[in-house]
Amino acid sequence: MHVETFGARDGHRVLLLHGGGVAGWMWEPLRAHLGESLRVIVPDLPGHGRSADETYVSHTATTAALARLLVDEGSPATVVGFSLGAQLTVQFAAQCPEHVRNVVVISAQATPMRASRPTLALLGATAGLAKRRWFARMQARQLFIPNELLDDYVGTSAGISRESLLRSVEQNLRFTPPATWRSYPGAASILVGGKERSLIKRSAVALHAALPHSDLRVVDGCGHGIPLQRPAWLARHIEATLGDQPHPA
Repeated sequence: MHVETFGARDGHRVLLLHGGGVAGWMWEPLRAHLGESLRVIVPDLPGHGRSADETYVSHTATTAALARLLVDEGSPATVVGFSLGAQLTVQFAAQCPEHVRNVVVISAQATPMRASRPTLALLGATAGLAKRRWFARMQARQLFIPNELLDDYVGTSAGISRESLLRSVEQNLRFTPPATWRSYPGAASILVGGKERSLIKRSAVALHAALPHSDLRVVDGCGHGIPLQRPAWLARHIEATLGDQPHPA
């Protein structure tokens, strides 16, 4: 798994987990607003970006790889995840709390989608469109990709294999938080855009209800793209969570 690190080697570790169909580059607008005293860790998840040669197998396999990464980096870390990365953040915190100091969960789907099989069948039939520049550009607008990152998105979209695409989307559509999410002791911030789909809003409420000491916040004016729509605000929010102490077990 390709990983890039930024900032101070001995700074507070912040692990940024991107969404499906993009890669670590999606955090560039956010990183521009983060303090240089932090140790920022940005992987390209399996199947994506510079890790496109690794098939996305499952959330479980990816979580295990992230645990190994933080052992090498020196855990624990603040883990920030968006969409697919937000699901991984929840699973990571629930199953490996010793590596996760606190979390920021952004736009996570935590309620399985009904009738996911037809959706996956349609995706399989149309997967080749992701390699078409015109289609990728159309998708980029829906994901709030800024013009300066458009080429990165088009390249990432074209590089994702059909197998990685189908496996990652299947994991996304069928995701439910592990039972141990309810006992995660660290601080947790759950963010959802005010213009998100109702499924994502319900998921945010469900994640908060399962972990009552978490903080739930609706970000007005945002859809499914908080890190790209409000990078400066999100950077301030993340930095504010760094002072949060783990919640007592």
